[in-house]
Amino acid sequence: MNKMTHIYRFAAIALASLSLASCEKALEEKPLSFLSPENFYKSEGDAKIAIAGVYNALYTYDLYLQPMWNLTVLDDDHVSGVDWFLGTTGAGNPQGYWGVNGPWVGCYSMIARANTVLENVEPMKTGIDADVKRRILGEAYYLRGWAYFQLVQLYGGVPVRLKSLSADPNTSVPRSPVKEVYAQVVADLKKAEEMLFPFGHAKAGEPGHATKGLASSLLAKTYLTMASGSLASGNVIVRGGTDNGNYTHAKTVVAGLEGLDSRAYFQLARDKAKEVIDSREYTLFPNWKDIWSKAGRNKQENMWQLQSMAGTPFVNNLSIYFSAYSTFGRGAVWFTNNHYQDYEDADRRVLDGVSHNYYTNTGTPYYYPSWQAAQYRIVGGVTFNNNGTTDNRAYTIKFADVNDPTVANSDAFYPLMRYAEVPLIFAEAANEVAGGPTAEAYAQLNAIRTRAQASPAPAGMSLEQFRSYVLAERAREFVLEGVRRFDLCRWGIYLQVMNRISAGQNNISKVRAARNLLLPIPQAELNSNLSITANNPGW
Repeated sequence: MNKMTHIYRFAAIALASLSLASCEKALEEKPLSFLSPENFYKSEGDAKIAIAGVYNALYTYDLYLQPMWNLTVLDDDHVSGVDWFLGTTGAGNPQGYWGVNGPWVGCYSMIARANTVLENVEPMKTGIDADVKRRILGEAYYLRGWAYFQLVQLYGGVPVRLKSLSADPNTSVPRSPVKEVYAQVVADLKKAEEMLFPFGHAKAGEPGHATKGLASSLLAKTYLTMASGSLASGNVIVRGGTDNGNYTHAKTVVAGLEGLDSRAYFQLARDKAKEVIDSREYTLFPNWKDIWSKAGRNKQENMWQLQSMAGTPFVNNLSIYFSAYSTFGRGAVWFTNNHYQDYEDADRRVLDGVSHNYYTNTGTPYYYPSWQAAQYRIVGGVTFNNNGTTDNRAYTIKFADVNDPTVANSDAFYPLMRYAEVPLIFAEAANEVAGGPTAEAYAQLNAIRTRAQASPAPAGMSLEQFRSYVLAERAREFVLEGVRRFDLCRWGIYLQVMNRISAGQNNISKVRAARNLLLPIPQAELNSNLSITANNPGW
């Protein structure tokens, strides 16, 4: 039995052990709704099943079966799509979306399960290999840290629970300040990187499980988020607006991060990213397109992916929403023409990464973009269509290589973190620490551009020019991967960038108010947690 089979066998057993309903409030989860210590945690197999159950929180209608990517991917300046799908979250109205409470419930469900694993695997003295025990505990710390990292970015200060409800049944827990939540993220990730094994190690765990390099990379990203969020001055140049011009936006401090030593955190981010780079635990695929192939799953730079398998409960509908071919006829989400024009023509991320010629499920041929008709209108003797307006849809190929694209739920993998982010974390942080781009910052930035067969970044940039270029490069590399909104928010320019656009492509509203900086806390939480007396501003 191979490792991929193992993870699904463990996950299936763990799922059968759960009685959680996704609509239940996570902090009211009954102690026996996960795995009861009285009849479990007797062997290494039990511990493996338990940690698989923590990962299973990702495979729910609270997190990555839709809400987590719907509430993040669809809410940035570069995404467009059909109004029936982007008319809520994509238009700044998350409360109109059925899954608005999902990230809160899903992340706290993951935290509750991780706490249960930590409390019950740690005391195990027999029946488990010491290294495996250490790794499972490291995974639990990683997943708890990851969940709090999502929560603090999406909701600001949140309750921090470090014990299961069986150990601490109090459900009225006050919100911790933003800085304290980040401190908990850092503490958990540091424990995780100490306990986890490198990718490829014999005891590193099944595909899709956390590794040492992954924990270190997320720690670097956490430091970068704290550093950029707390920086009190400076500008960021962003290409956008209705005319796709270059606009200078004054950054603002993220609420709750005031007073942090931003330079110190940029230095921590730089050094931790360099540590991951130098370890060679992960490397870039030489060919960008290989990242998205079935053969490339869980390999090389795919540090952490949402695992899927056709014919099991572990499937999702990413392919039909984001790909050109869809059960809807054509996909519901694409990136904008303005963003497409931010790539060089030879950049493989659009040359290979966009569906230029495709067929709908009724066999109608289309091409994109209309202004490159000479290249794409007639191919192989077939004439493809584009009306010059609503047919201009830059569909990504990132979720298209699935077992069966004709079904609604398929085995698309979702990138939870790619190694390509690490060189860009280093480049961004090194620039801020040095007061301008260093040779090594340029080298790490250009590693990403060279792999895409794009030209090197312009030489001689200032601190603000390089900062802005790296942010734009992150947008080019990670479009439709749930990174862009967080980037705009951590730099404090989300509102300025979105409102500069006003009405975007396909008439999708990009108008945002201050309340859109954070998601609303679920009403069920407000009703039952007496220590939270008010929702986030504006909700």
